[in-house]
Amino acid sequence: MKLDDLAGQVNAKSRLTGKFVLRSGRVANEYFDKYQFEADPNLLDGLAAQMVALVPAETEVLAGLEMGGIAVVTALGRHTGLPCAFVRKTAKPYGTARLAEGAEVAGRRVLVVEDVVTSGGQVVLSTRDLRSLGARIDAAVCVIDRQEGGSEALAAEGIALRALLTRADLGAPRGHKTP
Repeated sequence: MKLDDLAGQVNAKSRLTGKFVLRSGRVANEYFDKYQFEADPNLLDGLAAQMVALVPAETEVLAGLEMGGIAVVTALGRHTGLPCAFVRKTAKPYGTARLAEGAEVAGRRVLVVEDVVTSGGQVVLSTRDLRSLGARIDAAVCVIDRQEGGSEALAAEGIALRALLTRADLGAPRGHKTP
């Protein structure tokens, strides 16, 4: 499927307009409900297939961030054949008590995978945690970059953001939807 077609589908399924409080605390008048494209197996598969081109050749592990990045990393792993790690916001206090489940990240070149990047805050926090576990990280990929400072915040941490789609790619809102 062509990237323009995917962008149109993501826009139609996921763009909401109204008043939304973002993770950063900022209030926005539009919101990309990522769970709408992540819950559509055909659309998610098409997005992951296009994202393969964004994966650096030296990548050894794909690390999806809780919660939305988990669906994306799983689909991307299917297309790349790379092992996946599932990264929690905080390590669970029971069982394995791990921050990153699945593939081992220590000493490996890890690519952080996220669904939507706005300020980049969670990618920065999770990257710091993964680096403390010994992961080597210099890039992240996302489905949508809202183009609201995330790329710059990541660059300040030595992380290059590679986005499949940007807010500009998704065009103007197509009417009002309510969550």
